Amino acid sequence: MANRVREHQVIFRVTEAEKELIRQRMALLGTRNMQSFLRKMALDGYVVKLELPELKEMVSLLRRCSNNLNQIARHAHETGRVYPVDIEEVLAMQQTLWQGMNKLLTRLASLE
Repeated sequence: MANRVREHQVIFRVTEAEKELIRQRMALLGTRNMQSFLRKMALDGYVVKLELPELKEMVSLLRRCSNNLNQIARHAHETGRVYPVDIEEVLAMQQTLWQGMNKLLTRLASLE
């Protein structure tokens, strides 16, 4: 077609899973024209890759805290007692979690 405004073609390959993800994102926007969607994303869209070591630390702390709580609960069911040392350990981990969460939220708030 001699009257094309866009005379250059860009070709790239995707997996079936990637194609499905593109379709899902198109559906969220309510568009059916894949060319227009991909062109718009390529020209105006952007990808954000957050490097947040604080988030990894928070996940690790949450896992440790939940493991400790499970152990305390199991021990309480077996013996019928909860020891003050166990409570203090959980409270200390909760305090660490809150501090980490505050640090993470402060860092996220600074992103624009």
